[in-house]
Amino acid sequence: MPQDSTPLVGQISDRLITAIATGEFLPGSRLPAERELAVLLHVGRTSVRAALAVLHERGLIETQRGRGGGSFVRVQWTADSHAAVARTLQARWGDIEDRLEAMRSLHGAIARAAAEHRDDDDVVVLEQRREEYRAAASGRPKQSADASLHSAISDAAKNGTLQGMLLSLEREISIGAPRHVWGEPDGMAASEERALREHDRLVAAIVERRPDDADVIARDHARIDLELLEAALHRAERTALAVQGGASGTDR
Repeated sequence: MPQDSTPLVGQISDRLITAIATGEFLPGSRLPAERELAVLLHVGRTSVRAALAVLHERGLIETQRGRGGGSFVRVQWTADSHAAVARTLQARWGDIEDRLEAMRSLHGAIARAAAEHRDDDDVVVLEQRREEYRAAASGRPKQSADASLHSAISDAAKNGTLQGMLLSLEREISIGAPRHVWGEPDGMAASEERALREHDRLVAAIVERRPDDADVIARDHARIDLELLEAALHRAERTALAVQGGASGTDR
């Protein structure tokens, strides 16, 4: 968590608001349970509960009771989201860039290893996961299918050390690792189509045992996360400036 003057509950709520705004948790998604969030964020459950209450008050989540219940995302952005997203990403941006660059290298290394070590069973799974992504509906189904495909690539690499290193870095970026940020609705379809084209090229390179190509394609593909986070930060900053300008005009 960023070490600044913001109270702990405010830091946690900002982090959760940012995870929702960037599409890590899309509308309809269930947030991790309080106990799990407390472990992931290294804070107490009482603080997590208070932060979730903030999100509920702002209309970002709703609570469902009973079996299968929990906190579910209603919308990605509200009027209050921009300031929280700007605070969170600005405070962490240097670390985010460093970690995402390291993740690009690891994705490349894993894809290279998969091209070198994949077997016939891996080929079947990779092609199946790619087609599942192609067929999945936009949004949460595509996001889930994407995670399954990348998990299959990691399995084909047959290197637990690389897998563990990548998962560790993903957990520092994403609360629900290995769930990736998925962007906003306006640009989501275009991003998903781009990912599909890159998935086709990546799977082909692995299946055809072209490790150099697999490495380059995987590194380029992993840039999507950084681009989506940059887009969210720019949107938040522009809106925050506009709000400040409006307030200054009112004061005059």
